[in-house]
Amino acid sequence: MSADRWSWTLTGATVATVTALYLPSVQRTVPGGDSGELITTACELGVAHPPGYPLFTMLAFLALHLLPGSSPAHSINVLCALLGAGASGTLCYTVCRLAGPGPGAVLAGGLFALSKLVWQWSIVAEVFALNNFFVGLLFSLLTCFHKAENVAQKTKFALWGALCCGLSLCNQHTLVIYVLIIIPWVLLQLYTHNGLCFSGLFSLGLCFLAGFLPYLYLPISSYLNQARWSWGDQTSLGGLITHLLRAEYGTFSLVHILHLTDEAKSEGKVNMGKMLQAQLNHCVADLSAPVLLLAMIGLLHASLKRRHCAFVLLFAAMVSLYSVFFAWRANLDIEKPLLLGVVERFWLQADAGVCVLAGVGLSWSVCWLKKRLGWDAVWTTGAWLLTVGLLSQMIHSNRRECDQSSNDVVEKFAREIVFSFPNGSLVLTRGDLPGNTLRYLHYCQGLRPDLSLVDQEMMTYSWYVSKLQQHFPGVKFPGHIWDPVNTEEKNCFNIEQFLQHNTHRPVFVCIGLSEGDPSWERTFSRWPWGVCEQLVPITSRLHPEEWAQHTQNLYNWSQPHDSFPPGSWERVANEEMWQARMKMAFFIFDLAERMEGEGQARLYDLSYNLYSQIVDAQPDYPSNWDKNLALAAERLLRSGGGSHEPDSLLSRSIQHFSRYLQREPTDPQRQAIRSAIAHLRKERERLRDSQRQKH
Repeated sequence: MSADRWSWTLTGATVATVTALYLPSVQRTVPGGDSGELITTACELGVAHPPGYPLFTMLAFLALHLLPGSSPAHSINVLCALLGAGASGTLCYTVCRLAGPGPGAVLAGGLFALSKLVWQWSIVAEVFALNNFFVGLLFSLLTCFHKAENVAQKTKFALWGALCCGLSLCNQHTLVIYVLIIIPWVLLQLYTHNGLCFSGLFSLGLCFLAGFLPYLYLPISSYLNQARWSWGDQTSLGGLITHLLRAEYGTFSLVHILHLTDEAKSEGKVNMGKMLQAQLNHCVADLSAPVLLLAMIGLLHASLKRRHCAFVLLFAAMVSLYSVFFAWRANLDIEKPLLLGVVERFWLQADAGVCVLAGVGLSWSVCWLKKRLGWDAVWTTGAWLLTVGLLSQMIHSNRRECDQSSNDVVEKFAREIVFSFPNGSLVLTRGDLPGNTLRYLHYCQGLRPDLSLVDQEMMTYSWYVSKLQQHFPGVKFPGHIWDPVNTEEKNCFNIEQFLQHNTHRPVFVCIGLSEGDPSWERTFSRWPWGVCEQLVPITSRLHPEEWAQHTQNLYNWSQPHDSFPPGSWERVANEEMWQARMKMAFFIFDLAERMEGEGQARLYDLSYNLYSQIVDAQPDYPSNWDKNLALAAERLLRSGGGSHEPDSLLSRSIQHFSRYLQREPTDPQRQAIRSAIAHLRKERERLRDSQRQKH
């Protein structure tokens, strides 16, 4: 079999195998994070968050109509799985062209696809699978350009590469680091081979610009303004540039610097080394130490091969510079598991280069051993066994954890919330979890068309009300922008004014209100409503017993506590549902703290009873429930005990304070809690002594 045919056979086999592994593990419901927004954007043909992701949006729209799926989310998740499998094929083909078809090529493609992080982000509706595909495609075209035998062939691959560079930047802008390294190198090679002229440069520039054509989708979608969910106003050149440069997020940053605390800003300046160390730890854990050793061997072999030395070092330069640049700009605190999960997705781009180097290292090692020691069949067989062994081990380690086919936690979370609202409610969403998932169910699945979903953060942008107001019938905006600082300026409003204009319908906030605008406190109150809260005029009278009865069975949630890995959206959703169970008890306790007299004792009694019911009904629960129940028992005791015996309240408080310290031994208030336990025990002994003396 010829080398070309063998290369395509190995590439096809790699893609088919990865597809067979990916498709059964694809999530059938909406995932957390940005997935809900990206799917909704495709359903509505709107514009996604900066930089817009027009290519992904159009591909996802096609997937909704061409790929079978049990839901819109399932279809787009399948699309990403296919793109992820295609990425593995491009890496396999890259090594085939560079070092010859064989086990090294299969190792490169399989290793990348089967690593835990790549697998996880290739089976959900996110832009990373498409980015991985473009990384592999650029590597393949770059290798074909390098191996081309004449100027005409090099020019052909350069033109295709220029188009691919443009298209890739219509998806994930992190690829610009690779593009900025590839372009000068290609031009230098063409110049060295006398293949660079004005017409050639013009053709390359034209192909590069042609790759940006998908960005025309943004102003067209914004001008038509038919999407019920869309981000930004791209009808003007300034608005388009603002969106492309992610100015509202912070250009080349993961979040805008204004959204960070002062502590986070100072940490971001010094955590570059910590970020690089975390990335190295990921490579060792996810790709394994032997693979990194093979990558180093690949670099060592390249230094001995004059023809390939500069080219292989080009891969190393792309990986190194990208890693350093991203570590510099990734201004998130990776000590927090959820934020680490946001950051680590961007390491996939560097992983692709590492896997190619490892594949090249294995292929060239086999060639070197054959040349030096003979016994060709032995070394080839050994390389295949090593490849199969490493890939089998990765499948065994990652398949169960990466299988998301039965994961419906985030969608179930959203369904429970969306069906809990009264008819005709106005819901002010905040954050990715409630906002993106509720919008997906509302717009893509058509659930609860009577609701109006308004995003709190989006109201602070000048374009939101003017662009999307027409899609919110029944919602009254007192101006064009929510600005709590400059409410006296024309077309600005605060949240109090917004609420006063919408008192004709029930208003809920999910999850919480922006801390920067406390104006609502003057005329409105927040009453617990499960995960969310209802905003009611301050003149409305609360009947605590009736409200507690009304809200205690809003959700049917059966997920065990602490049952998902840290950093996952499933864990966040589960934690929100668990904390919602005690929200009413905490609310009533807080009311009692601000009252005096008989009403205070009644509220303490109700709060204690609610806490007791919640805690007694669960074998395992969040640790803060112990602390809250102990406090409720102690306060009820101080207010007279209500319908409960003092000894019972003392014992309850001691029991749950003690259990809380066992579960949270590092609590900053641990000394005060220990003192409280000692005091309560003395009181209980005095009470029991007094009772014994009476008898």
